[in-house]
Amino acid sequence: MSLADRPQLFGLALGLVGVLIFSATLPMTHIALNGFSPAFITFGRALVASVAAIMTLLILRRPLPRGHFAQLFAAGLCVVFAFPGFSSIAMQTIPASHGAVVLGLLPLLTAIFAAIVDGERPGILFWICGIIGAALVIGFSVRQNGFTLEAGDLWLFAAAVIVALGYVLLGRLSRSLSGWEAICWALVVTLPISLIGTALTISSGIQAPTPAALGAFAYLGLMSMFGGFIFWNAGLAIGGIGRVAQVQLMQTFFTLGISAMLLGEHIGLETIAFALLVAFVVWLGRKARHS
Repeated sequence: MSLADRPQLFGLALGLVGVLIFSATLPMTHIALNGFSPAFITFGRALVASVAAIMTLLILRRPLPRGHFAQLFAAGLCVVFAFPGFSSIAMQTIPASHGAVVLGLLPLLTAIFAAIVDGERPGILFWICGIIGAALVIGFSVRQNGFTLEAGDLWLFAAAVIVALGYVLLGRLSRSLSGWEAICWALVVTLPISLIGTALTISSGIQAPTPAALGAFAYLGLMSMFGGFIFWNAGLAIGGIGRVAQVQLMQTFFTLGISAMLLGEHIGLETIAFALLVAFVVWLGRKARHS
């Protein structure tokens, strides 16, 4: 029996590929900053992804999603601009491995927004886990920065909050559209912003990029902003949202490994310990939400 004949396993495999693609986003942003400004990375990667989305929609001849413009635009503002912009600013001052621990809260933040937006009533344990998880991340950031909270941590935490909202908005849209269509149309409806932003930042935003920076920029546009969502959303649809979403707990550890390989960042025992604690609290919180 092939993997495709077992929907749950196939969905998990696709979701894992998506998470692995997303896990390289912070390290690739660090590399791209060697040749591009945060503003140009934000708008330029969105423009690259938008072109890929338009080509995909044209090839597959998908009809316009009537009645969803406002939701698509709101989701696009969150995942296409706010998260890349905030995380690019953060990566100027904090290591990617440090950011991986902060973004370890992302699955729990997504669950919190899902509870708020969809009107679910999770138990008290769920909200306790949210508070503990936030306290762990803040404690880690403060301890790593000599007991001061750096601006980069605040930017990255804001990025995590807003992209979690974007994930929920895309998830709601996926009830009417397929998951890959939702991200494609979100990129299309926000294309005017991508074009204007790229035009305004291109003269000052490109600073003699190295081949590595060019490659990282291409990765952010084609994979982090586009391809990763294709695998991730397909995995959720095939294997079940609740089951496949659990693999997102691995994103922190994938990012730590990629940061060590690509950037040579030292991953100390303290970082690993905090990552494990955050992952456990997130797992407990997600389990409490669905219990």
